[in-house]
Amino acid sequence: MQRSGSARALRDRTGLAETLFAWYDRERRDLPWRAAPGTKPDPYKVWLSEVMLQQTTVKAVAPRYAAFLRRWPDVMALAAAPLGDVLAAWAGLGYYARARNLHACARVVSREHNRKFPTTATELRKLPGIGGYTAAAIAAIAFGERATPVDGNIERVVARLFAVKTPLPAAKSEIEALAESLTPKDRPGDFAQAMMDLGATICTPRRPACGLCPLRPDCLGLATGLAEALPHKEERGERPVRRGAAFVALREDGAVLLRERPLRGLLGGMLETPSTPWVEAAPNGAALEHAPVEANWEEVPGLVTHTFTHFHLELAVYRTEVGADAALTEAAQPERCRWLMRRDLADAALPSLMRKVLAHAFSK
Repeated sequence: MQRSGSARALRDRTGLAETLFAWYDRERRDLPWRAAPGTKPDPYKVWLSEVMLQQTTVKAVAPRYAAFLRRWPDVMALAAAPLGDVLAAWAGLGYYARARNLHACARVVSREHNRKFPTTATELRKLPGIGGYTAAAIAAIAFGERATPVDGNIERVVARLFAVKTPLPAAKSEIEALAESLTPKDRPGDFAQAMMDLGATICTPRRPACGLCPLRPDCLGLATGLAEALPHKEERGERPVRRGAAFVALREDGAVLLRERPLRGLLGGMLETPSTPWVEAAPNGAALEHAPVEANWEEVPGLVTHTFTHFHLELAVYRTEVGADAALTEAAQPERCRWLMRRDLADAALPSLMRKVLAHAFSK
């Protein structure tokens, strides 16, 4: 492992925190889940926002967070909601395991913790869907525990501040230790949010505004001319391509055939158009063996493409129209299928991929 600039001492950590607090108190972002200065944060709102913000931008989350909160204003309301409703409200945010875990966590807090979140990172980590980062963020922001969440923004700030040259992800443990060393006993939640804001608004991935940074006198990355290049990241290999076929059956009364995916796995619990398995081989005539109803299927010109974290997907789309008495084939897995009116699709638990499939089928 390459030695980083972390061996070089920064100025007194207390002074650095005070400088950051002074900047944060002037420049803090006004976010809907963030408590106003001098008010106590709501643990439910902190938890909900942190789960929603995982691998999703503030811009995308803000309106969805507000809608979620209007519908389920506290953990008891969310715990009482059907999982299907929660998944439908989550549709479009991606990483749907977050929604399933959100619902499971609400039920555990409501039923086993007297409707109150545990106050320490250690206890929070025992809840469904709460990992090290989220536990530390809730503990610090909602309960004032000296805990150190490290998201992508904080990771970048620390890597530049200490000139950490070890590439990610190998540098994660080093960066987390350095971030922990900076965290003060007082206002740990504000410190975490200040670091997040610094990374989001000034210490940005490209063209950081170093001249505006309150920590520029301490930044070893700036001093060595490496700031914009840090943190180093190992190059990722190309994502493999998987292929399949999706079937869009439209009933004469305007209903569309949909199927619920298994709870475990990719897009778990969401609705889909029945489809073949997603494999590396291109679909061929055998794809119709997976058709959910016996009918005259027409292949829609073009492909629907979608990128997941670990692979690209290409789907051929087949379309047909059937009568009200259409019987499902065994390939459809009828026990998981339902007919849903087209007018109700907007509120259904359909992931972005399946909305692309339906749009492709209906547009031709």
